[in-house]
Amino acid sequence: MNRSETRPVHVIGGGLAGSEAAWQLARAGVPVVLHEMRPFRRTEAHATDGLAELVCSNSFRSDDASHNAVGLLHEEMRRCGSLILAAADAHKLPAGGALAVDREAFSGEVTARLQAEPLVTIERGEVAGLPPPEWDQVIVATGPLTSPALAEAIHALTGEDSLAFFDAIAPIVYRDSIDMERAWFQSRYDKSGPGAAAGSDGADYINCPLDRAQYEAFVEALLAGETTEFKEWERSTPYFEGCLPIEVMAARGRDTLRYGPMKPVGLTDPRTGRRPYAVVQLRQDNALGTLYNIVGFQTKLKYGEQIRIFRMIPGLERAEFARLGGLHRNTFLNSPRLLDSRLRLRAQPRLRFAGQITGVEGYVESAAIGLLAGRFAAAERRGMEAPAPPPTTALGALLGHITGGADARTFQPMNVNFGLFPPLPAAAAGRKGRAERKPALAARALADLDRWLNAAAPAAAE
Repeated sequence: MNRSETRPVHVIGGGLAGSEAAWQLARAGVPVVLHEMRPFRRTEAHATDGLAELVCSNSFRSDDASHNAVGLLHEEMRRCGSLILAAADAHKLPAGGALAVDREAFSGEVTARLQAEPLVTIERGEVAGLPPPEWDQVIVATGPLTSPALAEAIHALTGEDSLAFFDAIAPIVYRDSIDMERAWFQSRYDKSGPGAAAGSDGADYINCPLDRAQYEAFVEALLAGETTEFKEWERSTPYFEGCLPIEVMAARGRDTLRYGPMKPVGLTDPRTGRRPYAVVQLRQDNALGTLYNIVGFQTKLKYGEQIRIFRMIPGLERAEFARLGGLHRNTFLNSPRLLDSRLRLRAQPRLRFAGQITGVEGYVESAAIGLLAGRFAAAERRGMEAPAPPPTTALGALLGHITGGADARTFQPMNVNFGLFPPLPAAAAGRKGRAERKPALAARALADLDRWLNAAAPAAAE
């Protein structure tokens, strides 16, 4: 088919998934209309009109491709020509073993590259309800904050209730308001991250130490703190286990935080030469180094309570907050029941879904599903059926989970993890311990991914 005569694929949603899907389609020679409702309709989580806006500089998490499944997913996406990973790599920040980015520069890069792509047309405005019938191929990548009109239309079409949970946002502190007489710079085990400068000593996080009395007083304050009230329809909505509010974690046991976001392992207070009883870590949130995010401190505490309680932390007694924590409601499909293996809605196959609305959790996973949706749609537009990535890859494992690997009766959002991968053959596994199995799974994944990409290359060139 002549590219000039190819009908466009419509992508609804300009977040990470939609932006990645549009990029993959365009790189395959398929025209795209990318619909983004901002600025005409706002959401609770967005602050700008930019495409691929992030709420956290460390949204990409670990970049270790050998020992961490999300780091492996990064590498697979890079090899697939991901726009999202290219923009992230271009705007790294120092963050230990994580891939952290300057959020504004990252969004600006994605927006500029899509605006400059001749095959991409960006249209601003809400798609209210189901797309018109003449849109014969659509990727719905509206994220966890899908507009009510579209969400209601999807519900009416499928007859299946969308599930919902709350996603929590951590506070951000101005760097110059942190007392460095009490806090210090260090990454766990002094590990430097991908954004660190050459010769970095691994001191990428600010650490605030607490002794036992300070920790117990802090937990008491969290448990007694006044929280936001949920609306009646929100009260039965479950939290996602990977992003619990700090006060909800504290309520599960006095030591829960010390073994979670406030764990002191791998850290030594230079003033005492000892590991603290507990530690609060802050991570750089912008390229200038003027803002720091309180790691793991997503919360539903009221704003006044956040300021009062978080200033109990040594080093943050005079902290000034650039952003306080909050909650927003997320919705996602029961994808194992509703979607086929190429992310098409069984009830209406012209509609594909991508991103967090499919039930993957995390920005990286969202963009990864956008990448696959874009590739599948491009192949279909050329009259072919694109092969799915092998289940031994991070991309394939994640796709397999949401399109059938998970139990539809108990389906909940899922981050990529090595538990989703097929185990190594007995002969290859041998006597490998847990630490050795991860690099072996990663090596197998990348080898299988390269074979998949090589097999797809001739068809993509047609």
